[in-house]
Amino acid sequence: MSPSSSSAVARRLEGKTIVITGASSGIGRSCAFEFARAAPANNLKLVLTARRIDALRDVAAKIRADVGDGVNVLPVQLDVSSPDQVRAFVAGLPDEFRDINVLVNNAGLVKGVAKAPEIAEQDINVMFQTNVTGLINMTQAVLPVFQARPDGGAGDIINIGSIAGRDPYPGGSIYCATKAAVRSFTESLRKELIATRIRVMEVDPGQVETEFSVVRFNGDKAKADAVYTGCEPLTPDDIAEAIVFVAGRRENVVIADTLIFPNHQAGAGIMHRKST
Repeated sequence: MSPSSSSAVARRLEGKTIVITGASSGIGRSCAFEFARAAPANNLKLVLTARRIDALRDVAAKIRADVGDGVNVLPVQLDVSSPDQVRAFVAGLPDEFRDINVLVNNAGLVKGVAKAPEIAEQDINVMFQTNVTGLINMTQAVLPVFQARPDGGAGDIINIGSIAGRDPYPGGSIYCATKAAVRSFTESLRKELIATRIRVMEVDPGQVETEFSVVRFNGDKAKADAVYTGCEPLTPDDIAEAIVFVAGRRENVVIADTLIFPNHQAGAGIMHRKST
């Protein structure tokens, strides 16, 4: 990003409050750092949420060490799959963090590679409760803050989807279904809010190396690593840069839909693997 464009982003983010779910690791963690670095002296406020509060506190400390006191970071323990926790989220924030401007709905997971009829009911439930219901509940919790602003309301909702929501693959039917649901919800919401200044945007990553595959294989690191054999996957930082980019456009610019692949990928299952 050129100095002029980066300073423009800093001006547009000045004084804003940004909520990031799933901020303890992976894309969410990278988003926290990328937003902080984009506007390090502009009174930015970051609300970082996840289930692992110790990891969030570590992220907050590292951001302060990285950019100084120009960014105010609030770690909040939150399980988006719990409707009660989400319902109480905004009211539970300190007053200075309640005027939310940007919601990054990043929290999500995948469990297993089972095919029907052998998919565990527990895995089905946790994926839908986190990836779909959690995202919708977070949106509904924050949206009234946006709608209270003049001219129908203003703010950014950035939903993190996946290539899986566009290109379903065997062994991922439930995860793919959840991400297709995110895509439908995002597009419907954008149409519902057309008379406002609220921007609804989706960023869909392809293959990214995070804890995602470790969770999928229940902590089996060897199986997770095998997913990336012969490939150079995207990094969480790559996706975070795109997220900050869409949030940093002037208000009339809506980067509605973004699909990001590494160079070797052309679909969910279309990848070139180098021989080792």
